[in-house]
Amino acid sequence: MQAQEILESNDFKKCMAFHGHLCPGLSMGYRAAVAGMAYLNEKERSVDEELVVITETDACGVDAIQVMTGCTFGKGNFIYRDYGKTAFTFFSRNSGKGVRVALKPNAFGMSENHRKLMGLKMNGTASKMERKEFQMLHSEKSKEILQIPIDDLFSITDVEIPIPEKARIEKSQLCNQCQEPVMPSKLNENCICRGCQQAGL
Repeated sequence: MQAQEILESNDFKKCMAFHGHLCPGLSMGYRAAVAGMAYLNEKERSVDEELVVITETDACGVDAIQVMTGCTFGKGNFIYRDYGKTAFTFFSRNSGKGVRVALKPNAFGMSENHRKLMGLKMNGTASKMERKEFQMLHSEKSKEILQIPIDDLFSITDVEIPIPEKARIEKSQLCNQCQEPVMPSKLNENCICRGCQQAGL
């Protein structure tokens, strides 16, 4: 499928609507989700917890992953590990199979000018013309990612680690410090919640 066909597909439009705009990260997340689902031979989004995703980034691509797989924080089948890597591990409870899809080194090559303009935009010093040029380059890179051969974009490998447990539903217990209701499994031995522990209360 060509980039323009993907951009015009209902699935990708849903990803863009959820994320808010087109960008290279969203394109990478979309491609990773399609690759992971295909590898596991899963054709439907996760209605409950049939699928599980572990993400190693909190960047743009995770929005496409959630839309495409149906794995969300609210269902407990979308797990975040703060590793700073564009990498996603997909599990199917139906088959017991798992696969890790990770961005290859240098697969996301940005031109020097693109990087420079991104820096100017991020620190708020880009002129109107520079913002326009950045948006054009960003859009071109987003489309390019949609048609790069998948094996040039990602390393795709089987995983042998256990499938994460299903989400817990626990009766709340009050934190001894703030007196707010908390899941008991998130309290320490003194019945202090993590927020109070971090605050040193």
